Amino acid sequence: MNDLESAHRWIVKAGNDFLNIRNNLSAAEVPWDTVCFHAQQSAEKLLKALLVLNGTTPPRTHDLVAVLAQCVEFEPSLRDLETDCRRLTYYAVGSRYPEDLYEPTEEDGLAMFEAAQRVHAVVMNTVLGRAASQHDVEGA
Repeated sequence: MNDLESAHRWIVKAGNDFLNIRNNLSAAEVPWDTVCFHAQQSAEKLLKALLVLNGTTPPRTHDLVAVLAQCVEFEPSLRDLETDCRRLTYYAVGSRYPEDLYEPTEEDGLAMFEAAQRVHAVVMNTVLGRAASQHDVEGA
């Protein structure tokens, strides 16, 4: 399996997280902690897809700022996602357990979904651009 195929598998998994969010948003009762968690998970998988695409084994961490720092080595423009990644990182673990005192609100859930969508847009543009240039090189 080449890097593009491996990256695609990560992107498919991120798509499942987005599907989970959309399904929850259309429910009568929305579990906002779950929306936030899957927003973080989708962003994590998308950034790791970019690492895989660049031949790098993704780190075993949920810290999106750390993953983003590795991605920035390949794509400096991704630095603009740092604020979103910093906010999303909290929801990797922080809101998943009942011991946590903070329960995400609707405002939090919608904001994290928007943050994940921004990560998605930037990463997909990068991946599609890379795939197109790889195709051009192979076709030349």
